[in-house]
Amino acid sequence: MTVERIENMCGGEGHVIIKRILGEKELNGKCGLYAEVTLEPGCTLGYHEHHAESETYYILSGEGVYNDNGNERSVKSGDVTFTPDNCGHGLVNTGLENLVFMALIIKDN
Repeated sequence: MTVERIENMCGGEGHVIIKRILGEKELNGKCGLYAEVTLEPGCTLGYHEHHAESETYYILSGEGVYNDNGNERSVKSGDVTFTPDNCGHGLVNTGLENLVFMALIIKDN
């Protein structure tokens, strides 16, 4: 397991902390990412598109605003988001505590 801090991820504000749990090797190349992601208060994950893959978020704690291919909606603990191939998304921490979620990227083969 590795932990990395990425500044201005996908053009977002602040930083994102990614705790990589499993990667492509462990999931036979079908998974691009399986990680716990933390957005501290005021931080954002910039809007970005996925091509030849999909991504799911499972919100563990905190609250934010999720940009689902241009449509914004509030998210909180227990919510699930899904971004299919050729669509985009972004996430903003709007709360006073960390927004923590699991991220899973599945490659289309």
